[in-house]
Amino acid sequence: MCHIQRLVKIQSQVTCLCLILICLIYNSHVLAAERPKRVKPGTSPVTTTSTPTILSIIPAQGEPGSKITIFGSGFGEKASAFLGSIEIPAKVTDGKQLEFTIPMLDAGLYALYLKRDDGITGRTYNFTVLPLRPELSELSPDHISSCAQGRDREINALGRNFSKNSLLFLDGAVIRSRFVSSEDIAFTIPQIVGGLHQVAVRNGPDNASVTMGLTIETRPEISQVTIGNEYVNYYELIIDGKNFDQNSSLYVDGQRIGGRGGQDVAEREKLIYVDCTRLIYQRYPYSPVNKDFRILVMNSGGEGSQVVNVTAP
Repeated sequence: MCHIQRLVKIQSQVTCLCLILICLIYNSHVLAAERPKRVKPGTSPVTTTSTPTILSIIPAQGEPGSKITIFGSGFGEKASAFLGSIEIPAKVTDGKQLEFTIPMLDAGLYALYLKRDDGITGRTYNFTVLPLRPELSELSPDHISSCAQGRDREINALGRNFSKNSLLFLDGAVIRSRFVSSEDIAFTIPQIVGGLHQVAVRNGPDNASVTMGLTIETRPEISQVTIGNEYVNYYELIIDGKNFDQNSSLYVDGQRIGGRGGQDVAEREKLIYVDCTRLIYQRYPYSPVNKDFRILVMNSGGEGSQVVNVTAP
């Protein structure tokens, strides 16, 4: 009996040892699963990717067509730049440098941010898109007569990058103009003094074209001389041309007639100003026989026309 009891006791002890051993084996597996794995030198554990971070934007503003460079970190291998809702393809270098070109956009303030190809976006920055710089290449015509009228005083400023908001400047002051196209702005020259004047186009306060010269010609020019009405003792010599003024003088073989300070010959011969294109010389001939003489028109500013030979009484 005692022997049987001893066997039962040994059996129960063996069972307990088996249970303890099983528990130890199980726990070792659990601990092994929870123990962090060693990382080999030169490698890094996988971490959550950060958002694109911008350090600098160069330049901070630009016009369409300008290249923009952004420096920072977390750009990834591929990313796009956004100006407002407009996505712009960009070139990424080493995840720290990004370049893009401003597309054709209206001038104004835009929200600039980056978006990686994994969909993560960065912080938004303000970016100003400037208007395109106008390029003035030609004035057509680039010179007009001071006495030109109507459509003859209309000038076309030719170039590119013009808009409906472009302003045309004459000698530094804005004058009225008409937008024709992105390559043409028309304007009418007001009545201004003769000489060289400066024309420029602006799309913004600091966005102007180069200036070009526009010449207002004031030098008188004779184009034609004809005989007009004939009277008992005098006749009219009609002088056609351009750029005559109200104080123009006529020199006949060196003798000054009319104009400010001019003296009429024997208080008879006179010079009548009709308009800037015509003068009438009332000539009292000594004989009805034709003779050769030379005439020249001199304006009050001292500018003289070419000398013209005339054959008349």
